[in-house]
Amino acid sequence: MKIHFVGIGGIGMSALAQLHAMAGEEVSGSDRLINKGFTKLPVWEHLKKLGVKIYPQDGSGIDSKTDAVVLTSAIEPDNVEVAKAKQLSIPILHRSDLLAKHVKESRTIAVSGTSGKSTTTAMLFEILRHAGKDPSLITGGVLLSLQQEGYFGNIYKGKSDMLVIEADESDGTLVNYHPKIGVMLNLAKDHKELDVLKGYFQKFSINCDTFIINEEEKLLKEIAGQYKTFGIKKGGVHARNLKLTGFGSIFAVEGVPFKLNIPGEHNVKNALAAITAAREAGVDLKTASEALANFKGVHRRFNTIGVINDIEVVDDFAHNPHKCAATLQAAHLRGRRVLTFFQPHAFASVQLLKEEFIEEFAKNIKKNDRLYLGEIYYAGGTITQGVSSKWIYDGLKKKKINVKYSEQREKFITEIARAAKPGDIILVLGARDPTLTDFARRIFKEIQNKNV
Repeated sequence: MKIHFVGIGGIGMSALAQLHAMAGEEVSGSDRLINKGFTKLPVWEHLKKLGVKIYPQDGSGIDSKTDAVVLTSAIEPDNVEVAKAKQLSIPILHRSDLLAKHVKESRTIAVSGTSGKSTTTAMLFEILRHAGKDPSLITGGVLLSLQQEGYFGNIYKGKSDMLVIEADESDGTLVNYHPKIGVMLNLAKDHKELDVLKGYFQKFSINCDTFIINEEEKLLKEIAGQYKTFGIKKGGVHARNLKLTGFGSIFAVEGVPFKLNIPGEHNVKNALAAITAAREAGVDLKTASEALANFKGVHRRFNTIGVINDIEVVDDFAHNPHKCAATLQAAHLRGRRVLTFFQPHAFASVQLLKEEFIEEFAKNIKKNDRLYLGEIYYAGGTITQGVSSKWIYDGLKKKKINVKYSEQREKFITEIARAAKPGDIILVLGARDPTLTDFARRIFKEIQNKNV
């Protein structure tokens, strides 16, 4: 087949594109980032190595020989590539339909929930791989261990019929998946109103042969029928003698010791979910412990850019209130103060979650901390008029939180560097924007210059 992916730079789309290219199919794709001048991103290089042809999002990559055009819910009905496909009578598939096909053809474990999916999926994959199961992987995060092996990191094609996927709920398409084992980590308002999300997850739970939930998440019990459980203090699999540090944690499960080298209680929950799912797949606790002790993490999940004069700059993907709170809590385990730059990733997200952002930042920005808000990242498509990060800023100022806002984030580079003191952690939070990691590097460079 000749398949064209619209928005191929997206983490889920690039994974599917790589998988089909690895299978020997002719693959091409387009992306708005190409139109914006981002022509040298790492994802493009990995795709090109597999023979994938990359085009601007202008219809030039689609012709009469194209057998299928794949897109996501982020692509508008009037997109030029959708129009081109319709003009040529080419079948149009949603990304989830293609992923559902792979789920159906494999013994699949699907990880869902509002937050923690990418890390849990990565942990589970590493456990199964260490156990010799040789699973395939399709996920929304880049595994650092796979990067070290020369892969892009969000896809792996194993030799067994086992598949581990991250099941995204943002557009409701997870209801299309029928996995052998389903995992649900948590449920909070994100992308859609809570009642809508409950409906998605309830249908997903019915589709799973075995369903695993966090015993300590009350909302999950309302939507699930039969299930197995995990949790920090209670559940079928739970932690004993938990000790959290700024750099990781230690705990025991049924007398077997575990050590994680990534910080935060949220990552202990992620690990317990992965341990539970792996056990259902036939992996013993000792093997799971060995795998997690060597777990290297996921790109932009509390990744250290650099440390100088006891000042650490951390790059993180956190973009919803739930994730931002978890990352801040982990940072407080490690830093004397936390200086946070946050750039929201979608106008619809701020419109839906304004109050939740205000609530979580107000709870987790401590008296001596500082929060710097950039304007919402515009990835392309329709804009909800009038929505701004200033909504969050105004709400936090009323609560007397130490917060600043600017449409020009560049001004914060020098300001954050000047404010940083030994013992501080600087967080750069946000999603989708490919320049955020470089922004974090520029802050670190400015701190280096200050400390020369």
